[in-house]
Amino acid sequence: MTDDRLRAQEDQWRGDGCPASLFARRSFLQGTAAGVVGAAGGSLLDGNAALADGANGKQASGKLIPFHGRHQAGIADAPQSVGAFTSYDVTASGRTELTSLFRTLTARARFLTAGGTGPKASPDAPPPDNGILGPGVVPDDLTITVAVGASLFDSRYGLRARKPAQLKTMTPFQHDDLDSTLSQGDLLLQVCAGHRDTTVHTLLDILEHTKGAMKERWRFHCQRNPPRPTGIPRDWFGFKDGITNPDTSNTSQMDQLVWAQPHTAEPAWAAGGTYQVVRVVHFYLEAWQKVSVAQQERIFGRRKISGAPMYAVSDDASDTLDPIYTNDPQGLITALNSHVRLANPQTPDTAATSTILRRSYDYERSPDVNGGLDLGHVFCCFQRELNTYVAMQTRLEAEALVPYISPRGGGYFFALPGVRDDKDYYARGLLT
Repeated sequence: MTDDRLRAQEDQWRGDGCPASLFARRSFLQGTAAGVVGAAGGSLLDGNAALADGANGKQASGKLIPFHGRHQAGIADAPQSVGAFTSYDVTASGRTELTSLFRTLTARARFLTAGGTGPKASPDAPPPDNGILGPGVVPDDLTITVAVGASLFDSRYGLRARKPAQLKTMTPFQHDDLDSTLSQGDLLLQVCAGHRDTTVHTLLDILEHTKGAMKERWRFHCQRNPPRPTGIPRDWFGFKDGITNPDTSNTSQMDQLVWAQPHTAEPAWAAGGTYQVVRVVHFYLEAWQKVSVAQQERIFGRRKISGAPMYAVSDDASDTLDPIYTNDPQGLITALNSHVRLANPQTPDTAATSTILRRSYDYERSPDVNGGLDLGHVFCCFQRELNTYVAMQTRLEAEALVPYISPRGGGYFFALPGVRDDKDYYARGLLT
């Protein structure tokens, strides 16, 4: 298919139109059942649906987060209430079909994030939209963030020489229990919104329009809990999560810590993108609930009620207070093997590998075969250099939290630069 024909097809997406993509012409049954059920188990509408749907009881705000820009949305934006992380194996045949896939993903993301009304169909014809959101698509804070894995740069598409400098397959750390069916992938879609029906609608829409070009490898639907009582949300362990983050409104700080820059070791096309790490971490909650609060605080290195550093004893202390270790070299206040202290020991030799942009969610899935709970954390972070995360996680191999967690999946990805305007598309710089 020529660029002119592809561009003409994309033009049909704009405004009120949302016709089927070139991939929809392939067999209707190909991959549909497998795609809806998914390699990760459970359908898109499984029993987890009610979990995040009532997280805050609010109606959709209809807020529109801009799609076009130097960077993709869903990274520096404030985290939404619900998210879905889905990894795909690309099945497109050759570079031309791969380009068509990215054009189709761009067209769908552009329409879905902006909202609008699809084409009217005859009552005797199949509906052009699944109808989950009613007669029209409301923006609902929707962001769709696309990242690529190291496996996309194998011999299939002639992209090996264009791979980001530090992108690689995630190998197990010392205490990992990685499941290959929950790990890696050619593509990662991070879909976040204000409500669960929006993320499900988005995934079904993308599935419908990319049949034959990619198939689902694993998926996690997840949520961010509301602040209780105030401040940063809590994870399933009951501790406030993601307190320490760079200032996303500070352009120079984000350029230094998060965004890939031109004229560096990275390929030119990668400027404006960022390395994305996803780690699926199971929590052993039954064991954790038997640990005293005092010991839990020593393990994390923060107060459980306030989220404040260990030196702040008041339940009303602010969770924005910075940990201070200069007066505690032996770890009598904040244990040397606590989570926060190993993540950022505040030493000269660890300063360059202690700051990442966290954007994580909690998940809840069906019990295992023995009836055990499966609750955990979809840890997600962004950083300019993948080595920053690897160094931090290597330090955390010695943390006191290890007996209560089991990292089981995820992967390393590179979140693509943003789509600049209505003539641009995902991965254009990579593919041309």
